[in-house]
Amino acid sequence: MGHMSEDRTKERVASTAWWPKWEQELSKYINTCKRFQKANRKHGKKYGLLQHIEEPKHPWETINMDWATGLVPGGKKKLQCLPDHS
Repeated sequence: MGHMSEDRTKERVASTAWWPKWEQELSKYINTCKRFQKANRKHGKKYGLLQHIEEPKHPWETINMDWATGLVPGGKKKLQCLPDHS
């Protein structure tokens, strides 16, 4: 499930609601939202480097997705890997 940017979220709220200091309150909420912080590229982990993965507590709590391409000339073009870390 995706997550909107802070600007996009503010646009949607502004089109349907208003209350005093709504922009400041919404910014505070967004900046303390763990889900937003993970989805936000400015705060997310960098791609391409090995990253530590916390040990999951439940099956399927943590999965990764990766692609391998150019494996066999003239053969299958892509391989998608989805390892479960439980």
